Amino acid sequence: MEVEVKLRLPGPDVHRRVTSLLSPHLLRTDRQENLFFDGAGGELSSRRAVLRLRFYNGDARCVASLKAKAVLVDGVSRVEEDEEELDPVKCRECVADPGKMGSMGSRVLRRCREEFGVGEFVALGGFGNVRDVYEWNGLKLEVDETNYEFGKCYEIECESSDPEAVKKVIEKFLKDNGVEYKYSELSKFATFRSGKLPE
Repeated sequence: MEVEVKLRLPGPDVHRRVTSLLSPHLLRTDRQENLFFDGAGGELSSRRAVLRLRFYNGDARCVASLKAKAVLVDGVSRVEEDEEELDPVKCRECVADPGKMGSMGSRVLRRCREEFGVGEFVALGGFGNVRDVYEWNGLKLEVDETNYEFGKCYEIECESSDPEAVKKVIEKFLKDNGVEYKYSELSKFATFRSGKLPE
């Protein structure tokens, strides 16, 4: 189970302010390409599951993840997640031809076939994300600029086993610095599928 605090920032100026405030704590910046897949018969989406291939910094890394039963309430996301690092070159071949996913020796893709009954994989598209990762107050904060075809979203994420306590710490930091925010109400994938930016 992945548990994350997710707070949405209203726009690029606020995003710049947050990254400026956190800049002394920056660990790294990842450029991510997120591509999503389902079964030809909607086998994953019909059971509230999502298959994602995430490429890091071009083709430096690729991680497959299967997420299921996501719930996002009051800025806290809970989702079942299974992740696996895969060969980026082979994954690029699968992006070009999703039919090749069936022959990848991957635990995550095997689960899609065996548990969810996916016979044929189809591509759903995806989006880019620039993620600044910070080590701040004993927390790993991820500040995202997500680039959809229909616009950009900005968000702070923090994975934690105690999300309510972490949320209070982050909210205090934002309020003390006069930073506007809202609780995220949709995952990035749900925003992508909706085709429009959140209100």
